Amino acid sequence: MIKILSKSIREYKKYAILAPIFVILEVIFEVLIPFIMSIMLDKGISLGNNKLVIEIGILMLVMAVLSLICGILSGKFASIASAGFAKNLRHDLYEKIQTYSFKNIDDFSTASLVTRMTTDVTNVQLSFQMIIRIVVRAPFMLIFAFIMAMIINWQIGLIFLIAIPFLGVTLFVLMSRSFKPFSKLFKQYDVINRDVEENLIGIRTVKSFVKEKDEYNKFANDSSILKNFASKAEQVLAWNMPIVQFTVYACLIALAYLGASNIIKGYNVSGKTLFMTTGELTSYFSYVMQILMSLMMISNIFVMITMSLTSARRIVEVLQVSPDITNPNNPIYDVKNGDIDFEKVNFKYNLNAQMFNLNDINVHIKSGMVVGIIGGTGSGKSSFVQLIPRLYDTTIGNVKVGGEDVRNYDIETLRNSVAYVLQKNILFTGTIRDNLKWGKEDATDEDLIRVTKQASAYDFIMDFPGGFDYDLGQGGVNVSGGQKQRLCIARALLKNPKILILDDSTSAVDTKTDANIRSSLRETAPDVTKIIISQRVSSVEDVDLILVFDDGKIIAQGKHDELIEICPIYKEIAELQTKGSDNEGGSTDEENK
Repeated sequence: MIKILSKSIREYKKYAILAPIFVILEVIFEVLIPFIMSIMLDKGISLGNNKLVIEIGILMLVMAVLSLICGILSGKFASIASAGFAKNLRHDLYEKIQTYSFKNIDDFSTASLVTRMTTDVTNVQLSFQMIIRIVVRAPFMLIFAFIMAMIINWQIGLIFLIAIPFLGVTLFVLMSRSFKPFSKLFKQYDVINRDVEENLIGIRTVKSFVKEKDEYNKFANDSSILKNFASKAEQVLAWNMPIVQFTVYACLIALAYLGASNIIKGYNVSGKTLFMTTGELTSYFSYVMQILMSLMMISNIFVMITMSLTSARRIVEVLQVSPDITNPNNPIYDVKNGDIDFEKVNFKYNLNAQMFNLNDINVHIKSGMVVGIIGGTGSGKSSFVQLIPRLYDTTIGNVKVGGEDVRNYDIETLRNSVAYVLQKNILFTGTIRDNLKWGKEDATDEDLIRVTKQASAYDFIMDFPGGFDYDLGQGGVNVSGGQKQRLCIARALLKNPKILILDDSTSAVDTKTDANIRSSLRETAPDVTKIIISQRVSSVEDVDLILVFDDGKIIAQGKHDELIEICPIYKEIAELQTKGSDNEGGSTDEENK
């Protein structure tokens, strides 16, 4: 785990090294000051040697200033290193997630990935800053102060040989018992983030169904569960401070008694009775306080590291996952044409599932053909087309594009050749121009005009203030559903793809506009293979080939007139839609926000 996380330090390694170096220097100066002070007390002030007092006082002042400078520099370097480490770690996580297949993302969930990139990274950042500063300072202070205390009086110093192991074992037990509660706590953070994400994305649905109170109650319940997990974790850690304070006060009482006894009665060394001087006792208590403060710092470190270990494990889980879909060793960088072949394809999203989502699919589509796909919800339509740009890999069988297995292509090359427009379209914060240029970064205004006319989007764009520079708002909230779909189609066309997949992506436009888009695409992109998934027979009745899906299988394929004769399911759908259209007096424009 440490090896994986340390890779994200990179260019900030020098700061991560300098911080503990200056911490050690700071500790050395702090430890030497009480020793020098004891000399000043015993040989300067006690004997009235003012010259020595002034010399040692100046030396102590210089050492205090140097200690302060080292402390400031160590803090500065630790801040730079930890902030840089967190930046790189988020970058590495984000870069890794970009390589994930849909299945990898489904395994973690979007909310969990967001928590890991925010809350978990922040916890690890704080822990890293403590490790290169406080975690170095506390042990070194403990060791150096202990050595100096043993030099002054090793018999009294034996107290720490009892206190330190006792505290170490106790903290270890508390740490081991707190892992499980913290693990549950961070998983509940994922649930909270999921609730917020779903509520904000679906706020229009929530309000239209007047479900604000239900959503609030759900969030309150999840927050209560989070509170309970946090409480259980804190109950374990709550023992930390009382145990540390007990150890500290027990040491102080023992040291006060033994120190006073050694001044009055002395202590035996090789048959001689030696007495502690006032300076030795004063410096001894300074070392005692340094030792006890170090123990206090170690206990605080223990709390932070306990929390961050859980976060670190969650981050490493993301970094260690091998993407399901990767480039082959010698990928193909050219897609010849838009031919599509499915050869005995079976597919399921979860390898442990008993049922396949697609069963025995055999289809051969020539480049430039217009193919319609129709079928009920859950029949396998979207699963079928997602295999073409290799968003998922087949479980059994082969999918070929341009005569080559899709697994032989460079992934970027393949996906640039396949434009996929979803029913649930996504637009990003920014202008229409910014969103369209996702399809082609160096697109000219002429390119934008061409594709928006193909998608029947140009006219309404020109009605907006600023035209292509109109701000869509977050997620495209300033345009209707049908306008959003047409913008996404235009964005896909800007890629100049060899295959265009429209996955029910004209469902929010009226039938006339739908027909205009299909007619325009047939005329202006004759060499592009077009696959149209639709619930409306009118959207596919004039295509070259219609595939009828049911329960993960292609139960019939052919043209509209042929399917009316040979496929009862297709005939029933066509008749119901024709009857519904007659009763309603025509189709309506469904462009609603």
